[in-house]
Amino acid sequence: MRTLYLDADACPVTREALVCARRARVPVVIVGNTTQNLERHVRRDDPRDDAHARGADATHAGFWVDVLDVSVGADSADFAIVERLQPDDVVVTQDIGLASMVLGRGAAAIGARGRVYSRATIDMDLFIRHEEKKVRRAGGRTRGPAAFTDEDRERFSHNLAGLLR
Repeated sequence: MRTLYLDADACPVTREALVCARRARVPVVIVGNTTQNLERHVRRDDPRDDAHARGADATHAGFWVDVLDVSVGADSADFAIVERLQPDDVVVTQDIGLASMVLGRGAAAIGARGRVYSRATIDMDLFIRHEEKKVRRAGGRTRGPAAFTDEDRERFSHNLAGLLR
């Protein structure tokens, strides 16, 4: 059965992802480092394990949510997600490197602005990231991301709902 993983380090769409998962009756694992209060995203009435899942039937595992605290460190959350990932799972991340690993495992990845990552373009995304990093290392400047908008939030919810169907 499909599981939704949230790379919750600085994720602006955690609430929207949980709403989509509740509607689609898909289990969620929120992954982040121990310095964050990830429990704040979980409702008091949300089931916390598959034994108490809400909406389970022959085609759905049912909705439940778990929080996975990982150690503080570069890519700790990323590796915790990849370690648990199954084909058909969905990962919400803003990290192109994690998206690449997710696609390599046969799962789907979506960015916080609603961009569904693709195997056809992920190599170019990684190349651009690498080139921009080289420019910054050499003392240059690159353009940062645009301000996060309500349209980004809506696009995310729409595209995530499509992935979870």
